[in-house]
Amino acid sequence: MKIARIETFLVPPRWLFCRIETDDGVVGWGEPVVEGRAEVVRAAVEVLSEYLIGQDPLRIQDHWQVLTKGGFYRGGPVLSSAVAGIDQALWDIAGKTYGAPVHALLGGPVRDSVRVYAWVGGDEPAQLTEQITEQVEAGFTAVKMNAAGPTSPLTTAAETAAVVARVAAAREALGPDRDVAVDFHGRFGAASARRVLTELAPLHPLFAEEPVLPEQGHLLPGLVAASPVPIATGERLFSRAEFLPVLNAGVAVAQPDLSHAGGISEVTRIAALAETYGALLAPHCPLGPVALAASLQVAFATPNFLIQEQSRGIHYNKDADLLSYVVDPEPFRFTAGQAHRGDTPGLGVTVDENAVRAADRTGHAWRNPVWRHADGSFAEW
Repeated sequence: MKIARIETFLVPPRWLFCRIETDDGVVGWGEPVVEGRAEVVRAAVEVLSEYLIGQDPLRIQDHWQVLTKGGFYRGGPVLSSAVAGIDQALWDIAGKTYGAPVHALLGGPVRDSVRVYAWVGGDEPAQLTEQITEQVEAGFTAVKMNAAGPTSPLTTAAETAAVVARVAAAREALGPDRDVAVDFHGRFGAASARRVLTELAPLHPLFAEEPVLPEQGHLLPGLVAASPVPIATGERLFSRAEFLPVLNAGVAVAQPDLSHAGGISEVTRIAALAETYGALLAPHCPLGPVALAASLQVAFATPNFLIQEQSRGIHYNKDADLLSYVVDPEPFRFTAGQAHRGDTPGLGVTVDENAVRAADRTGHAWRNPVWRHADGSFAEW
């Protein structure tokens, strides 16, 4: 069996899919994308395909080594995301070839269901209450929300109070038996994050995500030591090497993205590394169905897994949603806030190829917004 064809599809709202077909007709799907730079990742997949065509698709680890290390210049989000989607597709092919779900190939399941959370994005407490109530009624036991929009370099008293008020509204709507995670999105400096986290502690967030930018990881040890709220980070880290200092800093939750951090192969290694530090795995995934399917396969086989992000109803999805490109929604039918383990070979999701090809004819050019402070200077989005 040899790899015969590799195609990519630019599909709304902001995704890139990768289809790998073997010479005997086995097809695997992956989701290689950097949100806002999908076209650049598409070009990277095309370059990497030059090596893969004609190769045995089942030599997944060997291909991962060559694709990540075969060039003199290595790393970065574009290359690691291109590799991630290819890696997902190769694992999908392997599962279909061996007649087993990917989690079985990873050593077998350690759980029968995976806890998932929903996004809520209301800027006002009243909106949050309505949105959270909808998610609770849908069965979710956890939600995640942004801490704030554009934030001053040092938070003002009013900004701090607004963050606390919004999380307090979420806590009131959720009650004591459900969880709220708070995403700082790198918009806060370490000093501001420390101030806000202290104020949030009585509301018992599940975790505070990305309190500082990834390039400020050297500030994490002091922030972790000072924070009464568990710290999570990792959506903009792409390898075990990048996670090592973060784990050394004592973060409680590692958040690699299956479409950014080298795919299934590397995220399983990141999870094992995190386990040695007592850290939990909560994969980042505000993306499409293939990325989520890959994330769930890892979650089913990972002992130190905590919770899974998913994009049903997320604010980014304006032209298509999680189920727009799948034949059967069953793998993403969440009950009581849980995704349940199946035994479908491969990633466990059947992509609607006709819908994907039709969407690619339109494509997309999604870009994240550029924010500015009141004085006109750049603000972190």
